[in-house]
Amino acid sequence: MAQTADNIISFDSFKCGRKSAVRDAQPAMPRPLSRAELPVDTIELAKFLVGKTLVRELRGGVLLSGRIVETEAYPVGDAAGHAWRGCTRANQSLFLEHGRAYTHFIYGSCWCVNVTSEQSGIGGGALLRALEPLEGVARMKRNRQVMRDVDIARGPGRLTEAMRIDGKLDGVDLCDRSSVLWLAEEVRPVGRIGISTRIGLSQQAHRRLRFYERGSAFVSGPLSLRK
Repeated sequence: MAQTADNIISFDSFKCGRKSAVRDAQPAMPRPLSRAELPVDTIELAKFLVGKTLVRELRGGVLLSGRIVETEAYPVGDAAGHAWRGCTRANQSLFLEHGRAYTHFIYGSCWCVNVTSEQSGIGGGALLRALEPLEGVARMKRNRQVMRDVDIARGPGRLTEAMRIDGKLDGVDLCDRSSVLWLAEEVRPVGRIGISTRIGLSQQAHRRLRFYERGSAFVSGPLSLRK
């Protein structure tokens, strides 16, 4: 059974239900999500995405992927959201049809990626905050220059660095399998979903719009928020 350059089994290397002795073996390539499957509502989408798969394709067909284990919702009318002041040149991707990527640079140091969540012309997004790495783990570790799996994508800036997501991917269609970044179904059932206030905000900080898989070591924030 052929291994990838990252010394793990590729999604395409075997079929569902077939067992492997290789520890890092992953299920077959998960089915891409269609736009019709995504809720057209920011809060509902943020909940829905927990447990789903994010896939990034690099040059040469190298795949990086991870289970989404943490999101935050920035719904319509939210003063903490980038759509609050209306559509601008910088945030115009946030106003595209639901299921698109909106990337933005924060703190002068890192990128974040959101999934657009409302109808075209209405700004709203679900921030992807953390992933449990699945495919291309060794490559993501090199991207991040870390040794531990839990340090790969625990936090929105780490997530984008690990998966090489930046402004060039702003606006890409996450429901198009031919995109270099796309969403797919879960590779295993999601656990209990926790809810808490969002992290690191100065406005609307009281709103409980952060959703995460309870018990996951890959969720960001203090230990108290990972229980």
